[in-house]
Amino acid sequence: MKKSLYMLPVLLLLFVVSSCSSVKVASDYDKEASFNDYKTFAFYKTGIDKAEISDLDKRRILRAIESELIAKGMVKSENPDLLVSIFTKSREQINVYNNNYGWGPYGYGWGWSPWYYGNYGTSVSRSTEGTLFVDLIDANKKELIWQGVGTGYLTQDMNKKDERISEFVNKILANYPPEMK
Repeated sequence: MKKSLYMLPVLLLLFVVSSCSSVKVASDYDKEASFNDYKTFAFYKTGIDKAEISDLDKRRILRAIESELIAKGMVKSENPDLLVSIFTKSREQINVYNNNYGWGPYGYGWGWSPWYYGNYGTSVSRSTEGTLFVDLIDANKKELIWQGVGTGYLTQDMNKKDERISEFVNKILANYPPEMK
């Protein structure tokens, strides 16, 4: 019994860490598409130009996608089977935390004071949640055959930006090609 009590905090920590994924992903695909036939890819400039992010971030995303697709055995080509397009969305969240206790006269001492409602412990934090869509389009039919979506919090730390973008792309493309049943 004592040993299980000691293990409880460790198990709880493992559960919390494993349940918190930093990027949530989903994908959808055309069930009629034959994904084994797609061996080459190119970027769909028209679609990528519409993405509302900086050119630097676009290049980071495209390099990460290219790296992932090549790792899956695909080849970048002038005459591709697949066209790759991206688009993004972002949403800023502002969180205000109030810790207004109003204890004692003027917020000090013991007991509660109806004449003072303190403004102690107020903090504001901002975070930006970003969504990256990766579209794979059949180059001959010009039809969307696969779409992956990743949502997570973005970083403003320039030293970690490449790493964060690679994490988004890696988790999104982990679902490509879909397992056909």
